[in-house]
Amino acid sequence: MTGHLLEFRKLYAFPFDPFQVEACEAVEAGHGVLVAAPTGSGKTLVGEFAVHLALATGRKCFYTTPIKALSNQKFTDLVERYGPGNVGLLTGDNSINGEAPIVVMTTEVLRNMLYAGSRTLLDLGFVVMDEVHYLADRARGAVWEEVIIGLPESVSVISLSATVSNVEEFGAWLTEVRGDTVTIVEERRPVPLHQHVLVGRHLHPLFEEPGAGAKDAEARVNRQLERMAHEDRFLRGTKQGRGGRGHRDGGGRHRSRHRTPTRVELVEKLATEELLPAIVFVFSRAGCSAAVQQCLDAKLLLTNADERAEIERAVDDATAHLPDTDLSVLGFYELRDALGRGIAAHHAGMLPAFKEVVEGLFSQGLLKVVFATETLALGINMPARTVAIERLSKWNGETHVDVTPGEYTQLTGRAGRRGLDIEGHAVVLWQNGFDPRQVAGLASTRTYPLTSSFRPSYNMAVNLVRQFGREKTRALLEQSFAQFQADRSVVGLATQIRKADEALKGYLESATCHLGDFMEYQRLRRELSDLESAGSKSRRAERRSEVVRSLEALKPGDVIRVPGGRWAGLAVVLDPGGRDANDPRPFVLTAGRHARRLALVDFPTPVTPVTRMRVPKSFNPRNAQSRRDLAARLASVVDLPTESGSKPRDAARESPEITDLRRRIRSHPCHACPDRESHARWAERYVKLQRDTDNQRRRIETRTNTVARQFDRVCEVLDALQYLDGDTVTEPGKRLQRIYGELDLVVSESLRHGLWDDLDAPELAAVVSALTFETRADDVPVPLLPTKRVRAVADEMARLAGDLQQLERDHRLKTLRPLDFGFAQTVWEWASGGELDDVLAEADIAPGDFVRAVKQVIDALGQISDAAATHELRETARAALVELRRGVIAYSSALE
Repeated sequence: MTGHLLEFRKLYAFPFDPFQVEACEAVEAGHGVLVAAPTGSGKTLVGEFAVHLALATGRKCFYTTPIKALSNQKFTDLVERYGPGNVGLLTGDNSINGEAPIVVMTTEVLRNMLYAGSRTLLDLGFVVMDEVHYLADRARGAVWEEVIIGLPESVSVISLSATVSNVEEFGAWLTEVRGDTVTIVEERRPVPLHQHVLVGRHLHPLFEEPGAGAKDAEARVNRQLERMAHEDRFLRGTKQGRGGRGHRDGGGRHRSRHRTPTRVELVEKLATEELLPAIVFVFSRAGCSAAVQQCLDAKLLLTNADERAEIERAVDDATAHLPDTDLSVLGFYELRDALGRGIAAHHAGMLPAFKEVVEGLFSQGLLKVVFATETLALGINMPARTVAIERLSKWNGETHVDVTPGEYTQLTGRAGRRGLDIEGHAVVLWQNGFDPRQVAGLASTRTYPLTSSFRPSYNMAVNLVRQFGREKTRALLEQSFAQFQADRSVVGLATQIRKADEALKGYLESATCHLGDFMEYQRLRRELSDLESAGSKSRRAERRSEVVRSLEALKPGDVIRVPGGRWAGLAVVLDPGGRDANDPRPFVLTAGRHARRLALVDFPTPVTPVTRMRVPKSFNPRNAQSRRDLAARLASVVDLPTESGSKPRDAARESPEITDLRRRIRSHPCHACPDRESHARWAERYVKLQRDTDNQRRRIETRTNTVARQFDRVCEVLDALQYLDGDTVTEPGKRLQRIYGELDLVVSESLRHGLWDDLDAPELAAVVSALTFETRADDVPVPLLPTKRVRAVADEMARLAGDLQQLERDHRLKTLRPLDFGFAQTVWEWASGGELDDVLAEADIAPGDFVRAVKQVIDALGQISDAAATHELRETARAALVELRRGVIAYSSALE
């Protein structure tokens, strides 16, 4: 180990793993570093070494995280180690000691600093990008790429990622855009993970070999579980075969012989097996809350008296600043009771302050079981001895989808606390239709690809054009991971094209004729074939139309001759058949006494009635005697020769183009070549391969320069709106530089047109909420709008947004989502001084969702106050900020 690393090593009581030493040595040597390792393996230690090295060498280090809660957690850890004077925090909510040598921040804050050219960037030596795999996030992922591309070359980037399956590809991109980057992959978990299935009250190992999992694709699945699954499948098949008799649940569904454990049984079993503390992933907020209530109803008590006292003191201290009037509204007393028993929920609908309490108590080992949604698997450091997954499917907002191997790895990665547990445990609950091999596949497959979600935005475009001009910006964006992945995807196509080009040369040589240009001759033959084929298709279509018209003209009693097939011969029409879908199907009686409905396939040529006969009203096609009588009358009514009496069709006249082509082919020198057909086969292969290769080239063209083309279209929209004038950012464009968000252009245009100038503070908050809020429910009701002025402005904003969306369509773009006024009434009531219980009850919204939605409005209002063109609007926005930042909003310190 080198000097700085030896000093750093003394700060820790445990030995470093080889991958940690390798990564730290690379950082000290001046390389960029990408570390991909399982959750809980200690990869953040590499980021902490960058912090240590920055302080030791007189440089700055920025430690970026994807969410504010994680920033707060890392800030607390670093302050404890290096002291409050050396560590700052910038999250948007908090600004603490921002000029310190070590600053923890969200990635968006760093992006904004880069665009603004902040002086805080001076002397920056290291940037740690924790949870860098967030760049795959659809809504926010582009920020990570903006930062990686935009940081000065002198800055070393230390990227910390979950174990992704294409880490080498990501490392290659980092090397391309940042220079020399060392990629270090650690597959080994520091704490071995054991996989289990809970069936009723019985815990079964998933694999027959202890500890089998991610590295053991060939491990043998527990035969007993396979037998149980087979028994259930057999029983379901048997019950269905007996008409559905057998065991059923209350909903009428067939029950498995092997029972799904209840949530209470799960907790009791984990406690009995000494597998607590545990995180139980339940893929719904309501399910998490219900699970806690079920445990309380069952009188579960997982803590001793000392632990309960410590929990209650911690809870009371953490919530001492909350008004008593709000505590009951927020469900505090129920939370306190559950926490005292060692039980909690954790999901985005909870008040951030309550989530922080849960996180803190769980990290201290005081909570024994937490029922959580999958958001807990991202970022927050809450390791457990055991992770349980209630079911292997989840609702993704549109439909139920299966958990992927990558998601399973991410969820179970929490199991096994380093330094506390010898082994971690993953438990899946048995469900009806359970397949042990499916679970084994999830546990033994590591497929978690990192895919870029980068796309140029309007704000990004004006900021980069101001700094670099269009051409350089275009070149910068072509360095994005999105473009890197698109370019790599065409490598295989390019290889195929190179091989095809070599084959084409060989085909061309084989098609060479000593008498003349055989490829020219082959083109004439191909043109003739195409024309004949087109003519044949045209004639077939015309003939089909004639057949359809002739069948549609039939009437009951018409006697026809069926041209061919099984029912060929005379027939009398009983029912002309339907005329839907251009497919008449006449019902006839044949001379052979068969009553049949015929189809178009029975009539290759049009049909003309040869005579008519009366069909008795009493005729019954199901009665054999009726059929015999009518068939006999049919035979007596008409006595025709075998061939139809209709006139033969004239032969289709040949088109002048075809006649001319035949003449040119016969007169071509190659027509007389004795090897003509051999040459023709090679020439045909050449034409086919060339056509396929041209298609592949077009596919490559559509994939290359995709980000640059998107940027060009964004700039075209900005040109049309006069935000850009060549490489010059206009005054409206400078306003857009300060506006970040999915609807940045709608905000800027609303400011530009003065739509909000006449609103008061609560009304401004109400209309701004439409730019940040997205209704979670599938069935979105018509939103309530609180005042006449809000309704009028909402209509104007909707028209403006519609015009912008049309402008985007004209330029082949689609970036702007619809406005959503579903939170307008609620935020207006809060900004107008409404009581928390009234606001929450009226809106039917969870406290955590309410806090998050209001804080998003606050973020947008802050940008509006900075970008406002008039003093009056700036003051209105600031007044709205003051009115929103009260009560539960003021004392909520974190935002997911």
